[in-house]
Amino acid sequence: MNSQPLDFVPASEFKQRAADAVADDHLRKSFRGAMDFLIGKRAAQFPDAAALESQRSLAEHIRKYSLARLPELLEQLERKLTDNGVQVHWAETGEEACAIIVGIAQRHSTKLMVKGKSMVSEEVELNHAMADAGIDALESDMGEYIVQLDGEKPSHIIMPAIHKTKQQIARLFADKVPGAGYTESVDELIGIGRAVLREKFMSAEVGLSGVNFAVAETGTLCLVENEGNGRMCTTVPEVHIAITGIEKVVDKLDHVPPLFGLLTRSATGQAITTYFNMISGPRKPGEKDGPGEMHLVLVDNGRTQAYSDEQLRSTLQCIRCGACMNHCPVYTRIGGHAYGTTYPGPIGEIISPHMLGLNATHVLPTASSLCGACGEVCPVRIPIPELLVRLREEAQHDARPGHAPLRGQGAAKSRLVDAVWSGWAALYTRPALYRAFGWLATRFRALTPPMQGGWTVSRTPMKPAARTLHELMAARRKR
Repeated sequence: MNSQPLDFVPASEFKQRAADAVADDHLRKSFRGAMDFLIGKRAAQFPDAAALESQRSLAEHIRKYSLARLPELLEQLERKLTDNGVQVHWAETGEEACAIIVGIAQRHSTKLMVKGKSMVSEEVELNHAMADAGIDALESDMGEYIVQLDGEKPSHIIMPAIHKTKQQIARLFADKVPGAGYTESVDELIGIGRAVLREKFMSAEVGLSGVNFAVAETGTLCLVENEGNGRMCTTVPEVHIAITGIEKVVDKLDHVPPLFGLLTRSATGQAITTYFNMISGPRKPGEKDGPGEMHLVLVDNGRTQAYSDEQLRSTLQCIRCGACMNHCPVYTRIGGHAYGTTYPGPIGEIISPHMLGLNATHVLPTASSLCGACGEVCPVRIPIPELLVRLREEAQHDARPGHAPLRGQGAAKSRLVDAVWSGWAALYTRPALYRAFGWLATRFRALTPPMQGGWTVSRTPMKPAARTLHELMAARRKR
């Protein structure tokens, strides 16, 4: 049941993968229609522009406040959860997080784990680590279940199977689900998936979930969902493991409603989700449901690198709504798989370099037109365009004074590019040299190469004019 790994796309392969996606008319049409639908639903939820900006300001303040106090809030969260009977684990890397979860499962002789939706578990490649240990990790979110069944990664952080049509899903279920016939009825397809998952919920020894907000004040884990599978994963199995990034902590319960309200409306255009779960510990004596044992795994995996830089820290404000992806003209044309990373689109372009290093991801920050749509719709006001420019600079240069070096710093640095810009600087700071270049460029314009790198992929080649502006103005004065 575990999908095959979709390796992170090396920088050298991203452009080709993006080109292949653009050439896929079916994919482009599907994504364009889906994104237009989501953009419309989100807009309908925010009819009052002034009220929206007020809510965004509050949400931004809450996230900045939480991050400013992140170390102490994490310690407070651990104390509260421990008092509540939850075992807290810290993982610096994805490998450590997987080892912790595999170890818990093995101590309980687990053969099956059911998973609620968790992008962090995708980030650390948990399913493959479980498979290597002989444990089946089954996705229970319907979209995640579909892409897992087809051996794929999610193409969107909120709607994992948004790239698939009902016909593709119908063929997939008919081929992969025992006893399922071919049907294009959406209700019947959902029923087939539910029948499989219902049985697994009852037989799984361990359930895993993500976390949307972790409240330090009370030691409460908040989980947002629509399908009820998250509630099943956290209450039916005897052991519940929650996994989250360290940035998801907030100070007080009062800080959750403003974030929750913006999350649901920005993500799917819903006023509120079907389920909002608040989990504060394992089953207590006398209670009839809930796990007998509960764990929380707090994952770093590059987040402290972003945290250590005052500007890049705003990356961690993200509440994973996906609005930046829905409005991004690049994402809507190439889809999520072209990026090759767990988090695609604008948010992936600014968070993946910290998780994977700039050496593996330095092309991603350039996969943007810098139109600013992502920053305009972000409910917590992450300045995504500014962060993209910053990461582009870091990929081209060695570490700068006053800034800690990023992993893979200078990965895109090129001697040829450095030489070109040095020549450009020399040319434009020396008037005599500039005039000489202008004279040569205009007189030998016929030698201009027809292929000019990335510029001529979709543009007409640049060619100098027959005379420079200075020469044209001088000729006019003589008239």
